[in-house]
Amino acid sequence: MQGRDYTDMGGAGGAFLTTHWSLIEDVKKRPDEDRALIGLLLERYWKPVYCYLRQKGYDNEQAKDLTQGFFHEIVLNLNLIQRADQSKGRFRSFLLYALNQYLMNERRRERTQKNIPKDKIVSLDTIELPVLPQSVIESSPEDSYNYAWVSALLDQVLSDVKRKCCEQGMETHWCVFSERVVKPMLNDAAPRSLRDICEEYGIESEKKASNMIVTVKRRFQASLKQYIRSTVASESQMEDELKEIMKFLPKRSQHSQ
Repeated sequence: MQGRDYTDMGGAGGAFLTTHWSLIEDVKKRPDEDRALIGLLLERYWKPVYCYLRQKGYDNEQAKDLTQGFFHEIVLNLNLIQRADQSKGRFRSFLLYALNQYLMNERRRERTQKNIPKDKIVSLDTIELPVLPQSVIESSPEDSYNYAWVSALLDQVLSDVKRKCCEQGMETHWCVFSERVVKPMLNDAAPRSLRDICEEYGIESEKKASNMIVTVKRRFQASLKQYIRSTVASESQMEDELKEIMKFLPKRSQHSQ
């Protein structure tokens, strides 16, 4: 998770009908929409896939080539889409299963690089590779995959919340929330005191600062749930994803205010 690695979340809609699964169903009916799908999935899932491959023992270049090959051969060429089944549960788990199936195919792995048309997929050479903490580097490939997914998710959600706060004249609200919650979460550090934050941003009382934090935190929670709804098919699956996310957050960040 890196504070500088923000990307706009994009999109709206809080219903489960607007999910990755429903997008896949649309692409099944309209194959010409495959570019929209590959763009969405590459943006949201390349880091988890790349980190998983690194933890599997592939070096940097091999992991990048395999990530590109997986998204091009399995996703863009519609093999993944045609096999997609919403009843299988979380899209994230389905994608990991598909990746492992792809890795089992030695012939495809050997032909990955030469079979990727340069105009068909985004090159990872120009994208900043994720920096993982030591605890994740020493963990299992599955945990690395999940950590990278959580990291990318939080980057997108935080970017979305920050943008909306700034658009609505709530820059100070965001700054207070960032100082008290976001920075401690990203750096696994103790939060600054409300008194210091009030002095820096000219806020008349700690109670007001606390209320500002609550306001932005509610927006963050709503945005987080909206994003997760785009990747699952039911309310119970969303709750499971929230629990999964909590496992990868520093303990102190879960109680900051």
